[in-house]
Amino acid sequence: MPKNKRKKKNNKIENLSQTILNILRKDHSQAFNYKQIAAKLQLDDPSSRNQIVKKLKDLQGKGTIQEIERGKYILTPSQNYYTGKVDIAGRGQGYIIVEDLEEDIYVKNNNLNKALNGDIVEVYVFKRKKGGKTEGEVTKIIERKRTEFVGTIQVQDNFAFVDVTDYKMYTDIFVPKNKINGAKNGEIVLVAMEDWPEKADSPFGSVIKVLGMPGEHNTEIHAILAQYGLPYEFPPEVEAYANKIDTSIKASEIKKRRDMRKSLTFTIDPKDAKDFDDALSFEKLDNGNYEIGIHIADVSHYVTPGNELDDEAYERATSVYLVDRVVPMLPEILSNNACSLRPNEEKYTFSAVFEMNQKAEVVKQWFGKTVTYSDARFAYEEAQHVIENPKEETHIIPSNISITDKQYTVKPEIAEAILEMDRLAKTLRTKRMRAGAISFDKVEVKFILDEQSNPEGVYFKESKDANKMIEEFMLLANRSVAEFIGKQQPKKTFVYRVHDEPDDEKIAALENIIKRFGYKLNTKDRHTTATSMNKLLKDVQGKKEQNLIDTLTIRSMSKAMYTTHNIGHYGLAFDYYTHFTSPIRRYPDVMVHRLLQHYLENGKSAKEEEYEEKCGHSSDMESLATNAERDSIKYMQVKYMQDHKDEEFLGVISGVTEWGVYIEIIANKCEGMVRLQDMSDDRYEFDREEFAVIGQRTNKVYQLGDEVYVKVKNADLVKKHLDFTMLGHEKDYKN
Repeated sequence: MPKNKRKKKNNKIENLSQTILNILRKDHSQAFNYKQIAAKLQLDDPSSRNQIVKKLKDLQGKGTIQEIERGKYILTPSQNYYTGKVDIAGRGQGYIIVEDLEEDIYVKNNNLNKALNGDIVEVYVFKRKKGGKTEGEVTKIIERKRTEFVGTIQVQDNFAFVDVTDYKMYTDIFVPKNKINGAKNGEIVLVAMEDWPEKADSPFGSVIKVLGMPGEHNTEIHAILAQYGLPYEFPPEVEAYANKIDTSIKASEIKKRRDMRKSLTFTIDPKDAKDFDDALSFEKLDNGNYEIGIHIADVSHYVTPGNELDDEAYERATSVYLVDRVVPMLPEILSNNACSLRPNEEKYTFSAVFEMNQKAEVVKQWFGKTVTYSDARFAYEEAQHVIENPKEETHIIPSNISITDKQYTVKPEIAEAILEMDRLAKTLRTKRMRAGAISFDKVEVKFILDEQSNPEGVYFKESKDANKMIEEFMLLANRSVAEFIGKQQPKKTFVYRVHDEPDDEKIAALENIIKRFGYKLNTKDRHTTATSMNKLLKDVQGKKEQNLIDTLTIRSMSKAMYTTHNIGHYGLAFDYYTHFTSPIRRYPDVMVHRLLQHYLENGKSAKEEEYEEKCGHSSDMESLATNAERDSIKYMQVKYMQDHKDEEFLGVISGVTEWGVYIEIIANKCEGMVRLQDMSDDRYEFDREEFAVIGQRTNKVYQLGDEVYVKVKNADLVKKHLDFTMLGHEKDYKN
């Protein structure tokens, strides 16, 4: 008699309820039957299928899932799904930013489900345990923010991995051997992410460009641009199109414009400027008033909707100002030639012309297309010399600040125009500050570069009267154009530059920090907040904590942006504001010129949705350009400090975290970090409330704002990071 076969023991599937819910959650719009779920779990034995069938019925009975047709189930519709943007924090964890929610949704690394920083995703919100914190799980990637990344390639025998430079990218990228594109081990490359298989730890990609070896200047600059998806050259077809443009001034076109070639006109720009997109004209009127023209290069005459130049300019949306170069929005034939208001040349312009009285009040205004002739070009330093020496009968510019490096005499009528416009500008500025504008005169760090773009020195660029004079008249033009269109009825679609009021929490955090330096704010209302903030910015000038407090104050502000929905500009204290004055380097200004001309010709209101989308793109590109500019400065700071490793520097503690202390060197504004693990004289712990780290044995305190001496420990060009060695407090170390 044959032996009875032993019955195979049923293997219970662990966590089956949660597993089924995860499958249904990942695509909650699709219905699944038990066979499809079994296939996803790679189970095909009768016991497993039976368990799945039973569990589906169990979940249906609890109301967790619904049977929408025979044997097919979906997750019971819930209000717990949101759409938002991923913001990756440390260690690969992230938050989903949802517009309508007050708090961001925290997502653990294993619940990101291949979502990357900036992606638009669908997220399911749940509570981990009874009474526990709310968390989220990404259930669908709706839109990838980016698919191209910069990193260092590690080449093996049959494959490679790219270690991405961006610290928010929590995974490397696997590259098959046939997609390495000739890259050598250790080179910096641009890699495209092509696929991310279900069970793969890393996405698969291919090298699309080899940028060069780490540490080489051009490699690093091109890597910065590539990291933000910013181009550094124009496509050949765009260059070819630009070079065919007729840039000559035609009599037939002049007839269509207001001819202002006889008005005294000049430009004031940085000494090393190559394009001049704005000029000022000045004329004394018989009634004692002044006619002042703000003349802007008429870029829209050449860049017309839908042509190749327009498409490229829109995609770029802005010029990018890196530490050693400008990546222009428009090809050189336009930016440095046809649209540059160079001296002794006739140019097509778009102008805002104001009749102003002695009190700097506008009594009449005119907007429209013009033709102008620039009589002279000045650097800020030259105009500043005229302003600082108002009583001189003959204004002689010294050779050391002259553009030509030769001494010369300013024409009397131009010197008079500069002095009178400076007086008017100061009146305009005083009115603006009284109305609640905030004065951000942050010191800019500039590098002296040799012919190979190596930093030889550092200097600080400050805004003086000549800079402020130009700024006030540009602000006048921008505000007046916005107000002219914004007040029209019926309402017309327009591009505004808006700036919301600061967030209360950010202002409270700023107050908490500045009180440690003996400062305070009066936040009773909008006006007192602005007034006390101006007092703060004035009080810190020249102090060791100036740059720190300037930076923290700017960070407490909302971000300015482009939109068709006007809410005013808090920082400037304007109810209406736009960008009209820089169409060579900003696409929104081109849109403003087109819309203004369209409405001057009595055109109907433009499509709001179309322009709102363009505004959003312009704001996004501005943000990328700002990040690239910041990275290029950081790179140059690290490069500069590489040659100063043996020196001791006095710095100010600019930030304190649980992993280290950030110090900004007073002499050159370079910022680096001292890691807590490297502070060997004691074991330091982070005190969040005190913005300090405290030694557990010695009770020694390193606090935000303290002056300390440091030495460079490591200068990493690739990561753009400085590590310092802490030498001690200023008061202790030098005694």
